[in-house]
Amino acid sequence: MLVMQISSLSVHSVIMFVYLLLLTVTVTVQAQRVPGQQKTDSCLCKINSSLWTFPAFRFEDVTRQVQICEDALNEFEEKVRNTNAELPKMEATLQNISARLKAFDYLYTSGLYSALHLRQLSQELEQIHQSVNETHTQNPNKETHNLLIELNKAKNDVQRMYRDDFFNLETMKKRLRELNNRAQSCKVIPNDFRSSCHKHIMTRISSPSITKLNSISKSYISGAWGRDALLSSKERYWEHFLVSGHKHGNTIRMYNSREDFMTNNNYKDEEIAPSYSHENAVQGSGTILYNNTVFYQCYSTAEICSFDITTHATKRVQLAGAGIDNKFPFCYYSCHDWTDIDLEADRDAVWVIYATEENHGNIVVSRLDPLELNITHTWKTHLFKRSVTNTFMVCGVLYATRYVSTYQEEVFYAFDTTTGQEVNTLSLPFEKVSAGIANLNYNPVDGRLYMYNDGYLLAYDTFN
Repeated sequence: MLVMQISSLSVHSVIMFVYLLLLTVTVTVQAQRVPGQQKTDSCLCKINSSLWTFPAFRFEDVTRQVQICEDALNEFEEKVRNTNAELPKMEATLQNISARLKAFDYLYTSGLYSALHLRQLSQELEQIHQSVNETHTQNPNKETHNLLIELNKAKNDVQRMYRDDFFNLETMKKRLRELNNRAQSCKVIPNDFRSSCHKHIMTRISSPSITKLNSISKSYISGAWGRDALLSSKERYWEHFLVSGHKHGNTIRMYNSREDFMTNNNYKDEEIAPSYSHENAVQGSGTILYNNTVFYQCYSTAEICSFDITTHATKRVQLAGAGIDNKFPFCYYSCHDWTDIDLEADRDAVWVIYATEENHGNIVVSRLDPLELNITHTWKTHLFKRSVTNTFMVCGVLYATRYVSTYQEEVFYAFDTTTGQEVNTLSLPFEKVSAGIANLNYNPVDGRLYMYNDGYLLAYDTFN
C-alpha cells in the first residue's frame, strides 16, 4: 500500500518523504538514561528534551538538495522533449538531402566524377606542355629539357589512372601546380628581370624612417602611399585615400618632392574618375604608382585598371577567377575589408596578388606588362590569402606578413617566382603604430617599404 502511494506522488514529494524518514530514524534511535525520585505515588525525573528537537538546519539543507535535484531532472526532461520535437525535422531534412543526391548517384557508380576531373587535369597538363615546348624551342636549356621529361611522365601517370581506375586527384593537382610554377619561371622574361637581387632573400627591416599622419585626417584609415616605382622616374610621392565606407576612391594626391610631401605643400589632386561610384573609380587599397600611371582594382569588378596621369587614358584587363568584394581579403588577426586584389611594382613589371576558388583561396601571383596591360605569367602558391596581413614584392619575390601585436608585424613567408620555391621559415619583425595595415609596397628606386597603417604613413629601409 505504501509503495502504491509513493508511486503516485511527484518526484519532489518522494524525495522529501525519503529524507524525512532518514531524519526521523536518525533522531529516534537515540536513547537517554536519567535518574528518578519517588514522591508519594509518582516518579519524578528530569530529562533533556533537546535530543528530540526538530532538526531545522538539516531540514533546510535537505530542502536545498531536493530543489537542486528537481531542477536538474526538470532540465533533463525539457531537453528530452525538445529532442523528440526536433527528430522528425532532422529526419525530414535527411530524407530531402538523400532524395536530391539520388539523381547524382550515377556520377559515383559509373566513375564519371573522377573521370571529369582527370580530363580537366589532362587539358591543363597539355597546356603547360605546349607552353614549355615553345619556350624550349626559343631558348633550349637544361631546366626546360628536364621539365618536358617530367611533364611527359605526369601525362603517362594520368593515362595510367584512367586505365587502372585509380584516382589520387589531390596529389596530382599539387604536382600540376608545382610543374606550372616551374613552367612560368622558364618562360622568356626580359634579361634585366632576372637581376642579381633575386638571389638574395630579405634579411632585415629597419625601424620606421618616416612616420606621419596622412594629409587629410586620421579618420581616413584605408588607402595607400609611396613613391613612383619606375627606376628612371622623377622623385614623385603620392597618397591615395578611400572614402565611401573605406572602399572606393577617385583621386590621387601628387607631390613633386619629399619636402613637399613631408610638409603637405604644393600638391595636386589628380582625378582618376569623375566620382567614386564611376566604373573607372578605385576599389580597395591595393593601389600602386608606376611610371606616372596608377594601377588599381576597377570599381566592383575583377579587373585591373591603369590610369595615365599625363594622358588621362584608362585601360582595363580581366583578372580571371579572382575573388572580389571581401571574398579573399587580407585577414590573419582581423580582416581588412576590400583588400582582395593587391597591386605591387618592381623594376620593369607590375604584379597582381589575389586568390581564386580554383586555387582553394590560396595566393596567386600574376606579372603584368605595364605598357600593354596584359598578364604575361601566373604562379600559384600554397599560402592561404586570409592567413596573412599583407604582401609586397621585391626583385620577383613575394613576401607575406602576419600580425604579432598592435605595434609589431612580421614577415614570415616568401615565394620566389624565378625558382617557384616557397620559404616558410622567415622571421623578420618590424614596427608599426597601429594594428591595421591597408597597404604595403616596396619601391625599387630607394629600396624602401611603404606602409599605410590606420591613417599613418610609415617608411622602412630594407636589407638583403
